[in-house]
Amino acid sequence: MSERTPPLRLKEWLILQIDSGNYPGLRWENQEKTMFRIPWKHASKHNYKEEEDAALFRAWAVHKGKFRDGSIKEDPSVWKTRLRCALNKSPDFQEVMECCQDIGEPYKLYSIVSDPKDKTHEGSKEATKNRQKEVSPRKTMIKVENQTIETNKHLPPKSPSSPLEGGSFSSPIILRTQNVDHKIAEISEKAIILPPSSSSSDYWLHVRLYYQGKLVTEVTTQTAEGCRIVPLSSSEQEYNLSSPHPLEDIPLPPPQKLSGILSLEMQLVVKKLLLHLDKGVLLWVAPEGVYIKRQCQVRVYWSGPLAPNNDQPNKLEREKTCKVLDTERFLNELEMYVMNKGPEPQYQIQLCFGEEYPESALSSRKLITANVEPVFARELLVNAKTKLRKSAPAI
Repeated sequence: MSERTPPLRLKEWLILQIDSGNYPGLRWENQEKTMFRIPWKHASKHNYKEEEDAALFRAWAVHKGKFRDGSIKEDPSVWKTRLRCALNKSPDFQEVMECCQDIGEPYKLYSIVSDPKDKTHEGSKEATKNRQKEVSPRKTMIKVENQTIETNKHLPPKSPSSPLEGGSFSSPIILRTQNVDHKIAEISEKAIILPPSSSSSDYWLHVRLYYQGKLVTEVTTQTAEGCRIVPLSSSEQEYNLSSPHPLEDIPLPPPQKLSGILSLEMQLVVKKLLLHLDKGVLLWVAPEGVYIKRQCQVRVYWSGPLAPNNDQPNKLEREKTCKVLDTERFLNELEMYVMNKGPEPQYQIQLCFGEEYPESALSSRKLITANVEPVFARELLVNAKTKLRKSAPAI
């Protein structure tokens, strides 16, 4: 009795389907055939055609024995879910982009994680472990919103906390109000002496930019008007020619200049992501705290002292000012800390561009992230720690 030939694995099966040309839109994205595109149109779209748009998902269901030709019950949504789950679970694939645009033909982009040839089984297993260290097995989802979705009706009312008023920049911000100075004095009397801040560093922000967890830019801004994180191509253009106080640009470097940091595949993905980051993200310090405003198409997620969720994504709404650190709250927490009545106050803000963050399954390999520190908060905390060490009784 001849043995039954086992069905093809997903990788081999899918490569055959791509090369066959039988499915419109299913194609290779590069000459090396390591990245491919799968059309992913939703059934609710007006131009959705089940016979064509669900053909690949149906073929996979047939291949796996989950559906037979001639069956009465057909469920394209279940077919699609099965293929998506198979792709996400397979160690042979990594999702590198999810297109969320309402205009055009939506699709998913995957890269093939190739196995080394001429290796023993144990060698292959070891290589897989090493490969997983270099390329995270998570699915990378670049989230971009269409400009037509968000209109001017979402713009917040003018606020003295915003760096832009009436199309021009507001006057320089004075961080230390009388109330804040009074709070510092109270802390000094109760615990240790903290020097009142009156220097220009009150307005500064220390920003570090990372590509897949690797530092690519580190800047300390020195302007009271704030800063703007943008691609290098956008930073080379004047942001507001009529403004006497221009924002300080912090450029995101082009991926082609970082060959030692990013693989060729990741350079392609980062390049696509930067195309939608043209207007960037604004950051500034005001008397009440630190603020941020997202102006780009790419979705931006954040975490920090005022983030509503610790293990779920916190999204910045486009063109809406968001307070990410409260000065009064930070000083109150600092007071409790120096009196040994509370934990060390948190003041750092993390941003993640195009991918959900934070999330229950944390990943240190996000495409583009930023760490933001208000210099005044860092200086106060460092000074507090120094005074605490000096005031501690000798053992």
